[in-house]
Amino acid sequence: MTIQNQEREANLWAMFLHLSLLGGYIIPFGGFIAPVIIWQLKKDELPILDIHGKMAVNWLISSLIYGAIFSCLTIVFIGIPLLALLGVLGVLFPIIAGIKANNGEFWKYPFSLTILK
Repeated sequence: MTIQNQEREANLWAMFLHLSLLGGYIIPFGGFIAPVIIWQLKKDELPILDIHGKMAVNWLISSLIYGAIFSCLTIVFIGIPLLALLGVLGVLFPIIAGIKANNGEFWKYPFSLTILK
């Protein structure tokens, strides 16, 4: 396989990894399981995928933390719009990251906590 084909394949898998975060809207827990599976299966074959996988998992963990905090804040009603915003960002951010990954770029999810380095 040529270097150009390998880069294209890595970019394609990175895009699939980021877009698989949206799988939770189709299959329960699919948005958590699919990216981790893609990351773990392909990170040794395509080393660049390890970086994308860590960014996606950091966003997953961050969004869970934010969701828990915002859920608690629904008692004072500020949590309701924050949960709605988190839902919009949960769709928008993986799409942006997928497009960037397909172009060969890295995109750190905004507001993402760096848990995996």
